[in-house]
Amino acid sequence: MKRKILSLMVAACSPFMFVNESEACTGISLSAKDGSYIYARTIEWGGSELNSQYVIVPRGYEHQAFTIKGQGMTFKSKYGYVGLSVEQKEFVAEGINEVGLSAGLFYFPNYGEYEAFDEAKRSSSISDLQLVSWILANCSTIEEVKEKIKDIHVVAIDPRASTVHWRIAEPTGKQVVLEIVDGKLNFYDNKVGVITNSPGFEWHVANLNNYVNLYPGSAQSQNIGEEKISQFGAGSGFLGMPGDVTPPSRFVRAAFYKASAPQKQTAYETVEQSFQILNNFDIPIGIEFLSSQTPTDIPSATQWTSVTDTKNRKIYFRTMYNSTIRCIDLNKIDFNSVGYKFVPMDKDKKQPVEEICVD
Repeated sequence: MKRKILSLMVAACSPFMFVNESEACTGISLSAKDGSYIYARTIEWGGSELNSQYVIVPRGYEHQAFTIKGQGMTFKSKYGYVGLSVEQKEFVAEGINEVGLSAGLFYFPNYGEYEAFDEAKRSSSISDLQLVSWILANCSTIEEVKEKIKDIHVVAIDPRASTVHWRIAEPTGKQVVLEIVDGKLNFYDNKVGVITNSPGFEWHVANLNNYVNLYPGSAQSQNIGEEKISQFGAGSGFLGMPGDVTPPSRFVRAAFYKASAPQKQTAYETVEQSFQILNNFDIPIGIEFLSSQTPTDIPSATQWTSVTDTKNRKIYFRTMYNSTIRCIDLNKIDFNSVGYKFVPMDKDKKQPVEEICVD
């Protein structure tokens, strides 16, 4: 049985193992004038479809964690939550629980390093891809995460797989990034409100200093000798902002787009704004592959985008197959009586088109 479980886990981890296609997640956060805090992100993988599902988890549900050697710890849900999973239902990549705590994982290759699996600690060990579920099931605040995580051991589910790091956020607007390096837990206050992938979070923040010359709006005209030069169009204050899809470049763009976004009045307006901003981070599947390679037959490397309203306890998403925004309202779920559910994010893998009839 353990061997069967392990082989399943290894197969499920395959999208996180290889680096010849982009694993490029981008996260931003925005606040509304009504006191709401919104956390949004993309999830990318160009190698294959991630078979993503939304998962409804009731209070009292017993989770089974996995390790490289089979089963790990078990834990029950103190809080009900809704998650968006990748590859299989246990691997929740983004979610929110009934008290408004939000958590998500982001690919973090070549920089993180978990502690090695120890057979003697099996009963307190959990795979990195299940940590979001553990956080949402057990914690109501970031401080609670920091305290409780000391009693568990986050391990790799397969030695070939990359590490990940995590964004954890409260309805208060407080958010942190968790990175495990050399087996040690590192929490960073995320004052920028942005997260991408490697290198480490502190490096990305320091790298913003290289773009201190950028500003919203248009550059002023000036004379070069007797020749007057002017901008070609709006937005020339952002000339020099990197446009590629590497994590450092996406972090810079996300930080400046977020910083220049006008604050909306309501949570829902901010949700809509978040989707609009993250449109800029959709990755066409063609740039994932060399000209000698055949691209994967999926519509986009950006497989889905989600936006979480922590104040009003709602999670929204759209996918590469269907750009219609869908919403799950946690306030309408009775987490005492609801059954455990896992449902494909797309029932029909085809973009709906509304035909306009002209008389």
